Amino acid sequence: MQITLCNEVLRPMTLTEQCAFARDVGYDGLEVAPFTLAEDPTRMTAGEIADARRTVEDHGLVVSSLHWLTMAPAGLDLTALDAQAVARTREALIRLVDLAAGLGAGVIVHGSPAQRRLGSEPERQRAVAMAHFEAAARRAGEHGIAYCLEAINRKECNFLNTIAEADAMIAEIGAPALKLMLDVCHAAQEEEESLAALATRYIREGMLAHIQLNAANRRGPGEGTSPDGPDAIAPLLRALMDGDYRGALAMEPFEYVPDGPACAARAVGYVRGVLDGLDGNAG
Repeated sequence: MQITLCNEVLRPMTLTEQCAFARDVGYDGLEVAPFTLAEDPTRMTAGEIADARRTVEDHGLVVSSLHWLTMAPAGLDLTALDAQAVARTREALIRLVDLAAGLGAGVIVHGSPAQRRLGSEPERQRAVAMAHFEAAARRAGEHGIAYCLEAINRKECNFLNTIAEADAMIAEIGAPALKLMLDVCHAAQEEEESLAALATRYIREGMLAHIQLNAANRRGPGEGTSPDGPDAIAPLLRALMDGDYRGALAMEPFEYVPDGPACAARAVGYVRGVLDGLDGNAG
C-alpha cells in the first residue's frame, strides 16, 4: 500500500518543496488538491501539467490521487440548478479528470462538501449531481481512473453522508468507473459499522478504491481522543491487509498540530509503525 500525503497540508510550500519534504519523511507520493497548483487548475496547459508531474516524479514520488476537486475556480457547485452554473461545473469536472490523467493519478476523490449541498429543491439538485457524476465518471473510465464518491459527515454536508448512500447512488448511476472511498474522520462519525467491517465488505465487492486516514477530531491518524475509539486505524489496516487492498493510504488531517509539516511527519511515522507492527504479528 502506498502512503501518500494530501498536499494542502504543506501549504504555502511550493510543489518542489512539498515533494522534497514528503520524500524525506517517508511518503510514497502526494494526493493533490488542484487549487494548490493554480488559481484555475482547469486552465492549466499540457506543458504546465507535464512540469508538475515531472517535479513529483523527479523526487521519486507519484501522484496517487486528486481531491478537493471543486474548490477552484470559484463558483463551481455540484448541485446548482442555474444553467450556466451547471455547464461551468460540468466542464470543470471533465477538465479536472483530464488533469488527473495528466498527473498520472489513478483515483479521483469527490468530496468538496461546501460545493455539493442540497437546498430548496433537493430532488432536482440530486438529479443534477448524478448527471455530473455520470459524465465525470465516463471521462474517468476513458483514462482508466477510479472516480470515488466520498461520504461526508452531516455536520458539513447534507448530501451523501454514509458509504451506503454513496454505494446506492453509484448503483443507480451505473457507471463502471464510480467507486467508493473511506475517510476515517467522516466514517467514524456517521457509520454504525466499524471501519474494518466496512473495508472488508467493500473490498470483497470490488468497490473500495481509496482510503484517507485521519481522526474523528479532525487531526491526524492516531490523534483521536481514545486509542480504541471508532477512528482507531489498526483494525482498519489489518482488514485492508487481509483483503489485499492495493490502493493508497492518504494522510488527510484537517487540523494541523502543531503545524502542517510536523503533523505530516508524525502521520507517516505513526502509520508505518502500525503497519510494521501488524506485519510482525502476522509473522
